[in-house]
Amino acid sequence: MLTTNPFDDDKLREECGVFGVFGSPDAAALTALGLHALQHRGQEAAGIVSYDGEDFPAHRASGQVGDIFGSQDVIKSLQGHRAIGHVRYSTAGGKGLRNVQPLFADFEFGGLAIAHNGNLTNALAVRERLVKRGSIFQSTSDTETFIHLIATSLYEKIVDRLIDAVRQVEGAYSLVVMTQKKLIGVRDPLGVRPLVLGKLNDSYILSSETVGLDIVGAEFIRDVEPGEIVEITDNGLKSIKPFKPVKSRFCIFEHVYFARPDSIVEGTSVYDVRKNIGRELALESGVEADVVVPIPDSGVPSALGYAEASGVPFELGIIRNHYVGRTFIEPTDQIRHLGVKLKHNANPGKLKGKRVILVDDSIVRGTTSTKIVDLVRQAGAAEVHMRIASPPTTNPCFYGVDTPSKEKLMAANHDIESMAKIIGVDSLAFVTIDGLYRAAGLPGRDNNSPAFCDACFTGDYPIRLVDHQAENKDRKLSQLVERQSA
Repeated sequence: MLTTNPFDDDKLREECGVFGVFGSPDAAALTALGLHALQHRGQEAAGIVSYDGEDFPAHRASGQVGDIFGSQDVIKSLQGHRAIGHVRYSTAGGKGLRNVQPLFADFEFGGLAIAHNGNLTNALAVRERLVKRGSIFQSTSDTETFIHLIATSLYEKIVDRLIDAVRQVEGAYSLVVMTQKKLIGVRDPLGVRPLVLGKLNDSYILSSETVGLDIVGAEFIRDVEPGEIVEITDNGLKSIKPFKPVKSRFCIFEHVYFARPDSIVEGTSVYDVRKNIGRELALESGVEADVVVPIPDSGVPSALGYAEASGVPFELGIIRNHYVGRTFIEPTDQIRHLGVKLKHNANPGKLKGKRVILVDDSIVRGTTSTKIVDLVRQAGAAEVHMRIASPPTTNPCFYGVDTPSKEKLMAANHDIESMAKIIGVDSLAFVTIDGLYRAAGLPGRDNNSPAFCDACFTGDYPIRLVDHQAENKDRKLSQLVERQSA
């Protein structure tokens, strides 16, 4: 029997979001607001480091942004005209407080704080080389690799040390870095992970998404370009491009699920792309039905697009309870058995006797899908058809997303017909990879030169997986195991 932890939506998880402010007396408060807007990118921990002209006040903790930075005393303790912040959902490394970012280190040139969105695919290899040279790591986060590479660089200027560091790593990353004099934003050469630049009066802002700019009333300037380093000082903004230009491979799952629907990523509205995916689903795999029902909240835009294209009415047949937190109640076996009922409840008047099309963004392990279909059937649905606003997820991500191993991915181990039987639907269909690309405004997927990183669907990994080669897979970042406090 498939069971569902009510505190696990069975979704792929983006592991973090970053935010930075330069040139505002309210830098820490603005950063806290920015992290609120980016909360969907990581809910396990958050941190802010500021610079007050002499020291680097810091506050980091496990939990959500509102709980950590809701106190005026905490914000007042983070003085200064510049600050960087981070929200985290752990992938590389563990959940210990030593891994909560931004990380900070004292160098011969002064202090440096760094926050990282993404994952390095050669972190183990670089780490082992650094340890042999005498580096002593304090965390199991691959972000610390940047700190040691900067520390051991023979270059004099900070930005040159940073360039030296990023040239030695492989993977997907967006960084915000803060020193006594600078705020620096960095994006990996393929631009897999997002980073945008904005301005609020005379202050510059870096954010993982445009919603971080919106919440503080900042003006969007542009995306930080793939492979670009943006250096912000009292003299203004400077762009450095240390890498040879290559075709970008932005993560297409940002459009499917990770980014907030009100964000603009790479010049495209996330909401519009998700509605377009629904339209593609209706064209590719339409079925006779009475009602289109989204699995809230992530399935809503695609369900709207499906309803518009098919002419089948849209209804909120499932209502989500937004007030169930991770620690609402001890997840005993009895509570787990309740499954999704703690977070989702059927709206029987819109389901009973109806042929229902359920629309969701993805299927990972299939546990939540099974429970929701059961919920809809118990409400009296005559037929249940499921349409998924992404292709089958058949491969794990190694670029900054918390993904189950291939053995636990339902689509990697079952064909669509088998998946439909396990989940309990009358029919199941996914948008095609070409349909997904069309929804994003392209003619389809160019297999010789794809526009996106879509490895979770295709197995086409654009960056080498150095640490995941067979001879490396059993190695660990650290032997230290931390006990988590209550």
